[in-house]
Amino acid sequence: MKIVGVGCGPGMLTEQAIQAIKTAKSIYGSGRAIELARKYIPKHSLVRPISDYRNLAQLPENAVILSTGDPMLAGLGYLPGEVIPGISSLQVATSKLHIPLSRVIVIVAHGRGHEKAMHDTLDELRRGRIVFLIADPKFNVHELYRRLGAAVLPPEIRVAVCENLGYPDERITVDDLSAPPVPESDLYTLTIGEFEDPSGHALPR
Repeated sequence: MKIVGVGCGPGMLTEQAIQAIKTAKSIYGSGRAIELARKYIPKHSLVRPISDYRNLAQLPENAVILSTGDPMLAGLGYLPGEVIPGISSLQVATSKLHIPLSRVIVIVAHGRGHEKAMHDTLDELRRGRIVFLIADPKFNVHELYRRLGAAVLPPEIRVAVCENLGYPDERITVDDLSAPPVPESDLYTLTIGEFEDPSGHALPR
């Protein structure tokens, strides 16, 4: 089978991904993943929305499984088969914020491990890393901010909330820990650390 990254928003499919989708006889994916790939799905293909993620490894060898963003970033890259990368929210967010990927550590709090994610975020910030946090709608952003505010952290730390990346209603909000931005949608990521304001204003020194 092939696990194909469809990108985190519209227009982010690679040529390799498009070719895999165009030649697929059976396609599986979430509703959002299918919509992102819709224009390239052949009319003769069998398209099945995924309702049970527990048995995906048992799909036919010729199946194409769509994964939003990149399969290896909190996606379906754990499945057996060929992985075709996609443009991830990490790539888009760091590009918008002008942050080198080499400075970033990824922490996943999507569907699991919220408490550990908060603990790891504090640890990485104390090490001087920039944290890219992938969260879900149930993640308690206010509790994270409370812990960050109570910790002894450099005053230069900023928080960027990136919502609906790649979509027409994309929204990126940046502020410091005195007034950290709060997500207004369910599809978001947090970038936390010492980085320049993307508007071009330097951080205080």
